[in-house]
Amino acid sequence: MELKAIPVEIPEGSNIIIGHSHFIKTVEDLYEIMVGTSPQVKFGIAFSEASGPCLIRVAGNEKTLEETATKNAQDIAAGHSFVILLKEAFPINFLNAIKQCQEVCTIYCATANPVQVIIAETEQGRGILGVVDGFSPKGVESADDVTARKEFLRKIGYKL
Repeated sequence: MELKAIPVEIPEGSNIIIGHSHFIKTVEDLYEIMVGTSPQVKFGIAFSEASGPCLIRVAGNEKTLEETATKNAQDIAAGHSFVILLKEAFPINFLNAIKQCQEVCTIYCATANPVQVIIAETEQGRGILGVVDGFSPKGVESADDVTARKEFLRKIGYKL
């Protein structure tokens, strides 16, 4: 078995959600979740089949995000994994609906940070072990950092 760290591409101003699912209809169900939750969201989805023709199934409403999600899925190359790239919305708005999707097994990350997907590769194929999301902590927040965090959440509309 070989372990690899696969960097993924996240276009400027976008977020990524990476997960694991189990059925061919995943790409359509995730599409419906995205547009049903936020009609203005721009997104691309790529889902890697793990049996049959083993194709990467693609959907979305923004061509560049679809293409980049597809490239990320090709680089990850793990069966039954999915990549969603989105902009003009935040992952927090979609996560509960995605978690409730019948065929979704796991969500590995939802972030705008640089991400590396940790892959195990065997003779059979590849699987996602986890992700490295962003960077290691540099310290503990100060009183000023608490104030800045609270101001930021209010600025983007998540607190009163």
